[in-house]
Amino acid sequence: MSPLLTVAEVEAIARAAHEGQTDKAGRPYAEHLRAVAEGVRVRGGDAEQVASAWLHDSVEDDALTARWLDEAALTRRTKDIVLAVTKRAGETPETYAGRVLATPGALLVKEADLAHNADPARLAVLDEATRKRLTEKYARMRALLGLGVSDQDLS
Repeated sequence: MSPLLTVAEVEAIARAAHEGQTDKAGRPYAEHLRAVAEGVRVRGGDAEQVASAWLHDSVEDDALTARWLDEAALTRRTKDIVLAVTKRAGETPETYAGRVLATPGALLVKEADLAHNADPARLAVLDEATRKRLTEKYARMRALLGLGVSDQDLS
């Protein structure tokens, strides 16, 4: 078996995979990935969780394939976290939250993702209807995950 990818290598792969993509606010998508990875790190996440944060949207956004993930030189835990936080077509929020909660290490990655997605500075540039819809969506997911109310939910 080849040596495992380092976090720096995973970061480079994720940045390349999402090259040219932007978030809902028109910012380079890699900024979101960096923020989630940093959010995982400051919340005490380990290297597998940080690597998962870099890859957390890669399969969902078709930036990388599920086959790539399956064959990548990553730990089973890293792959499981990425798969746990990958939304599936037609899936209910409850089913999604249940999978995140059932996968060791995934909750911290999703918590960091939600924190960055709900950042008031990111939401402020969106139109009112989109901002309201996303704020409610993120608050509901936090509740389903048992994360409670965030500072952003109070603003």
